[in-house]
Amino acid sequence: MKGLKIGLLGGSFNPAHDGHRQISLAALRLLDLDEIWWLVSPQNPLKPAEGMAGFRERFDYAKGIARHPRIKISDFEGRIGEQRTVRTLTALKATFPQHRFVWLMGADNLVQLPKWQQWEKIMSLVPMAVFNRPGFTYKALNGKAAVKFRKYRHFDNCFGNDRRHLARMRPPAWAFLPETTINLSSTQIRNSRDMTGNTCP
Repeated sequence: MKGLKIGLLGGSFNPAHDGHRQISLAALRLLDLDEIWWLVSPQNPLKPAEGMAGFRERFDYAKGIARHPRIKISDFEGRIGEQRTVRTLTALKATFPQHRFVWLMGADNLVQLPKWQQWEKIMSLVPMAVFNRPGFTYKALNGKAAVKFRKYRHFDNCFGNDRRHLARMRPPAWAFLPETTINLSSTQIRNSRDMTGNTCP
């Protein structure tokens, strides 16, 4: 199989929404990626199981939201029985050694990253692209993870080490994308819509 540059967007997708799609389309363009894989988690360990729709329901709903030939919905975590990002990334790299991966996340998740299991190892496994989210920029860029890995942050510059080459960089390597602002969240969507897309009374 031909080696591809793939952006990984992980989460519970409870539910998937247009913000996920916006991030994915921006990543394809700004990071020069071939595909985006949405890794639908069986259960986010940092989120309560209460209120979580079934895995298959979330997976099928995500397919309807993606609506793009280069955005793939993956049940990889469900098939390997895993919900920890560090283990998922290790398994992905072992299963698809020909591909180059970039982890995609919002600025809010960069703030929370130190709560993730073996978060420093995650930074050493794949490059990371962090998307701006209103209200989280300052916390994200001055938080524990950003400060600890500050010297590994990449910017556009005249030497060619720009974000479009992030997938080919040796981790740890990360970039912040300020021009992409995402206002939506799954929590906000759940508060106003049901899983069929209808507005709740």
